[in-house]
Amino acid sequence: MSDDRARRTAAYRAATKVLSAADPTLAGGLAALAAAAETVRGPDGIDLTASVDTYGDGVVGELERRVAALLGLPAAVFFPTGTMAQQVALRCWAGRTGNPLVALHPLAHSELHERESLTTVAGLRTVHTTGAARLPTPEEVRAVEEPFGTLMLELPLREAGFVLPTWDELVATVEAARERQAKVHIDGARLWECTTHLGHDLPQIAALADSVYVSLYKSLGGLSGAVLAGPREFVDEARAWRHRYGGRLYQQFPQVLSALVGLERELPRLPSYVEQARMVVEVVRAELASAVPWFRVVPEVAHTHQFAVWLPYDADVLRDAGVVQAEKTGVSLFRGWWSPGPAGPPGVAKTEVTVGAEGLEWTREDVAEAVRGFVRLLPP
Repeated sequence: MSDDRARRTAAYRAATKVLSAADPTLAGGLAALAAAAETVRGPDGIDLTASVDTYGDGVVGELERRVAALLGLPAAVFFPTGTMAQQVALRCWAGRTGNPLVALHPLAHSELHERESLTTVAGLRTVHTTGAARLPTPEEVRAVEEPFGTLMLELPLREAGFVLPTWDELVATVEAARERQAKVHIDGARLWECTTHLGHDLPQIAALADSVYVSLYKSLGGLSGAVLAGPREFVDEARAWRHRYGGRLYQQFPQVLSALVGLERELPRLPSYVEQARMVVEVVRAELASAVPWFRVVPEVAHTHQFAVWLPYDADVLRDAGVVQAEKTGVSLFRGWWSPGPAGPPGVAKTEVTVGAEGLEWTREDVAEAVRGFVRLLPP
C-alpha cells in the first residue's frame, strides 16, 4: 500500500463522525464475522454455522432459498462474483432466444468495468439504448435498430449518479422490450435499496423481469458474492454454466454467512438510509451553492442511499482536503475522489457518497458544518 493510500485509510478509519463506515482491518473483519455468525439461524432456529458447506450445499443453499423468497422468484443460485453471474444469465437467455444481442446502457457496469466480458468471454454482442445519463425510455427501447434478445436494466444506474426511473416509467420500458419479444434481465447489484423510490416491494420489482441479479456486498455489507434468480429451469442451467466458469467453489461459508448477516441486519435498515440520504443531499446542495463557483449533485433528490458529487478541483486536491478534515476534526464527509478521465472535462472530479447506519446520527447542522469545513480546506 502506498504512503498516500495508507494515510487516507488510517484517517478514514480513525474518524469518529462518518456517513458510512470505512472498510475494517482484516482482523477486525474476521472478528466481526465470527461474532455475527453466531446470531444467524436457519429454519426452526437451526444453527447454520454447524451446517456443511461443500460445493454449494448446506449454508449456501439456505442463502439461495432466502434470496429467492425475498425476490418472490422460484429459484436462485449463488455466484462468487456478479460479473460471472451476469455473463451466465445473458448467455442463457441468448441460447433460449437464439439472439446474442444484448441491449443495455453505455454506462452499464458490464460495459465499463468488466473488460468487454460479455463479448470476449460470453460471445455476446451489445447495443446501446440511449446516451442520456438515465435509464432508457420506452421510445428509446422501441427505437433500437437491431432486434435484440435481452434488455438489461441496471437499477439503479450507478455511473449516472445512482438514478432510477419512476415505477410507471420502468413498467413502460419493460413493456416496450416485451413488444419486441425480448427477455428482460435486471442488473440489481443495488436493487435492495430501490423500493423506497419505486414505491413497490422487491417481489413486485423482480416480477417485471425474467431474471434478476443482486449483489451481496454492495449494500448488505457482505464480503463478496452475488445471487442470480429466476425460473427454476433457468437457474438449473445457470448452475451448469457456473461450474464451467470455475465458480463452483469447494467452500464459500465466509461470504455466505456475511451475506445472511446483511440480509438480517442491513436490509431492514435500507429505507431509513434512503430517507437520511435525501436530507443529506438537500443540505449538501444548499451549502455548496453558496460556497463554490460550480458544483453538481446527482440526483437532486436521492433515489437510493447513494449519490454523486462533482466539484471543480483536481481529484488530488479534494482527496487531500478530505484526509485533512478527517485527521483534524474526526469528521469524514467525502472520500475517494477521481477525475473523469481523458474524455471528460479537465479540472473537475467526482465522489460517491453512501449513507449507512453511522449516517443516521447526522443532523442537518452536522451536514452543513461538515460541508463548510471541507470547503474551507480547498484553495480559492
